[in-house]
Amino acid sequence: MFKKSRRKIVASIMAVLVALWIGTLCVIYGSSYLEVSKRNREMLARHVELYMLPEKFPMEPAKERDKPGPRFENTPSFQLSTFYSVAISEQGEILSITNPKPLVHDNEELEELSRLILKGGKAAGVRDNLVYHMADKGGYTLVAFMDNTIMQESMTTLFHYTLIFGGTAILFLFFVAVYLARRIVKPLEESYQKQRQFISDAGHELKTPVTVVSTNAELLSRQIGENPWLFNIQHENQRMGALITQLLELARTEQAAPPMEPVDFSHLVTGEALPFESVMFEHGLIFSYEIAEDIRICGNSTQLRQIVVILLDNARRYCLPGKEVSLTLQKGARGLANLSVVNDGKPIPSSEQERLFERFYRGDTARTGETGHYGLGLAIARAITQSHHGEIRVRCDNGKIDFTVSLPYI
Repeated sequence: MFKKSRRKIVASIMAVLVALWIGTLCVIYGSSYLEVSKRNREMLARHVELYMLPEKFPMEPAKERDKPGPRFENTPSFQLSTFYSVAISEQGEILSITNPKPLVHDNEELEELSRLILKGGKAAGVRDNLVYHMADKGGYTLVAFMDNTIMQESMTTLFHYTLIFGGTAILFLFFVAVYLARRIVKPLEESYQKQRQFISDAGHELKTPVTVVSTNAELLSRQIGENPWLFNIQHENQRMGALITQLLELARTEQAAPPMEPVDFSHLVTGEALPFESVMFEHGLIFSYEIAEDIRICGNSTQLRQIVVILLDNARRYCLPGKEVSLTLQKGARGLANLSVVNDGKPIPSSEQERLFERFYRGDTARTGETGHYGLGLAIARAITQSHHGEIRVRCDNGKIDFTVSLPYI
């Protein structure tokens, strides 16, 4: 139980940390990428404004250089950037190609890209890792490019290092979360252990006075005969003895690891099911069972018998009159043997199904009038199942109540 709680705490902490990490990564990387991309586009647009054809092409208007805009000319980033320019006349003739050395893209490639961009009509964008900007320069069209490779590599490097650092930090914080989960759960675990020890000690201490009261009441009844007050004392003392016995059984099941050995579970379930044929008949119920042969598990035979008896007795008590109780044992998936007890009964709300396995819990108030039962049977069954590394669950469907115990078989 506490292991499950620790796992939930660790999972919750790690989910928050991972969400914060991913969110921070997206914000830092996204904002950096957008900022650098915006600056590159602005520098490229400024390059287009400053561009002038060589002297042999006098159609360049001088006022193009005086257009307002961000001034990047004197910044190192602008001066160190690589720009490519292709000037195309209105007739589609290549007037000039600016391709700085060392050559990364040949002139034919730049010309082909420029014609594709001119044909597409989009003024700005990215093609083949080149940021482009197309503008009408008065008599010709200029398609300018800026190499985006360095920015892409820088962003990739930033992303990789952020992943490495973040992953390392998350791994470190995972161990911190495990430590914190243990510290958080430890007081609860200690309190629970003290509670179980108190129940065990109190049960042992109460056995003696209950036995004494029972003995003295028996002796007194022999002397004075039948007496209504004495009968009430004996009746309530018997109920108290039964409750103490169940409490001690639950405490013993939860505290001590039982000795395990290979058990023929099929034979064991059959042996416990046979006596219930007459019990079910006496209560006007139909009882059927189907048990697969040669299912062997590693467990404690005494406790495994308790599970079968608890489930059958529970089905007998809460089955509708004249209806059927059925027991099945078969091999299931994932190497588990499934013991299922089904009875016709009143539907159990989904909100109460998990609580059925809590101590003293009985969702149906009509059940509380039955003597000798205190809501501990299913709690004992769950404790035994967990000690055998299994799982117990309840399912309600179409008026059928199905309790299933899954245990690993060998």
